[in-house]
Amino acid sequence: MPQVSDAPSPGTPPEVLASISCPDRQETVFGAIDFFDGLPLPDTVTRSYDTLDLLRGIEAFLNCVPGASMAAMRRGLRSVGVDSHTIGYTAPRCTSAPVVLTGNTETTYGMTFLALDQDGPTVIEAPGNSLCVVNDLWQRYVTDMGIAGPDRGKGGKYLFLPPGHEGDVPDGYHVVRPATYGSWVLLRALGGTESLLTARIYPLSAAADPPEQRFVNWAEADFNTVHANDFSFFEEIDGIVQTEPPDSLDPERAGQLAALGIVRGKPFRPDDRMRSILDTAARTASGIVRSLAFKPRDPGFFYYPGSSWKTPFPSRSYEFLSPEGARLLDSRAVFYFAAAASPAMVTAAVGAGSQYAYTAEDSTGEWLDGARSYTLTLPKGIPAKNFWAVNVYDPQTRSLLRTDQPYPSVNSLGEGVRAEANGDTVVHFGPTAPEGREGNWVRTVPGKGWFVLLRLYGPLESWYDQSWRPGEIEPV
Repeated sequence: MPQVSDAPSPGTPPEVLASISCPDRQETVFGAIDFFDGLPLPDTVTRSYDTLDLLRGIEAFLNCVPGASMAAMRRGLRSVGVDSHTIGYTAPRCTSAPVVLTGNTETTYGMTFLALDQDGPTVIEAPGNSLCVVNDLWQRYVTDMGIAGPDRGKGGKYLFLPPGHEGDVPDGYHVVRPATYGSWVLLRALGGTESLLTARIYPLSAAADPPEQRFVNWAEADFNTVHANDFSFFEEIDGIVQTEPPDSLDPERAGQLAALGIVRGKPFRPDDRMRSILDTAARTASGIVRSLAFKPRDPGFFYYPGSSWKTPFPSRSYEFLSPEGARLLDSRAVFYFAAAASPAMVTAAVGAGSQYAYTAEDSTGEWLDGARSYTLTLPKGIPAKNFWAVNVYDPQTRSLLRTDQPYPSVNSLGEGVRAEANGDTVVHFGPTAPEGREGNWVRTVPGKGWFVLLRLYGPLESWYDQSWRPGEIEPV
């Protein structure tokens, strides 16, 4: 039998050799790297690993923003007294005092985190007429409760079981099995504070005689729930890895983190070199995700041709999947850098759930400037069954813009909001209010940028078929 070799024959064309060979020096964006006949010289070995660790750190940041956001949210809520037996809420509404990703000023929020490893199976009694969502600690969707959930807004009892739970499951509950012990519970009661205060969270073991529910009002508390943009980002992620089941994170992201030294059951103690690289990676990645969010290059981010209004779901998939089934990593990073998800934000039926559009640009493509005045025209027939809102945010924190207005919003629930004679609603922005239009005005801050989020609760068909669309933000 003849022997077969893959080695190039003496007659192999030079261009083929060039395509598979390594030159003695290669110029890269990270500097020159040198070789001896394809073998890396000592400085090249060092530079290669520094580069690899930096690139992996950047990718790990972008891919793990959802988890870091949950870790920061839980830490922030704990700082104001919220634990797995306590619901933090906003009465009557959230102000701009808390640093919370794209919170709104219109609905009454309730928040807590489950601790299924400590409390065991846990019951949540969801309020009626609510839009509630539960995400696990990697911020993957677990379930909706309320209007978009199986109780269809009538209120209901949900039983959350710990990962790997094998015990008996009683009847009478909507049963949910998160992949992590910790899960973020967001309660949005459309009926206001009185409705939200009917919510209950307690261990299943106490179901026969539930304890009195504890509540903490954090509407005006100054605390931070936003993840870090420096080395401590990776410490936030390590906190999740160490406390959650090893199989609760997909192998790809777990592999990225393991390459950086973040492994379940092992202390995360990077040396000075690695700490410096990861600090650079976090700062670089946080800059990249801001470019992705505010100047996306994927045309799928834009609602309308020639418009600046954007959606964080370019494929209209809450799992950030393309029609071909590929994960849209940029889309996922953008969304979780600014908010938290529920399928109701993407796949809501007409008249249910909510829809959102955002922009940080005026009609000329310039960034919105807190020293200038602008108008936004919402044509008559705003497609919202329940209500609509225009909220203003700080691009640094992605939280409500802090001014002497505690509620930086114009919305259909607000007092003094006036429509024009033709039925359009004009929203004004700027450092001073236009005379006679104070109810339609949001104050901005000279020297600061800002961005706006249009919210539609109970979106109607004219939103989906785009027969209605908002105007662009026009400089005055």
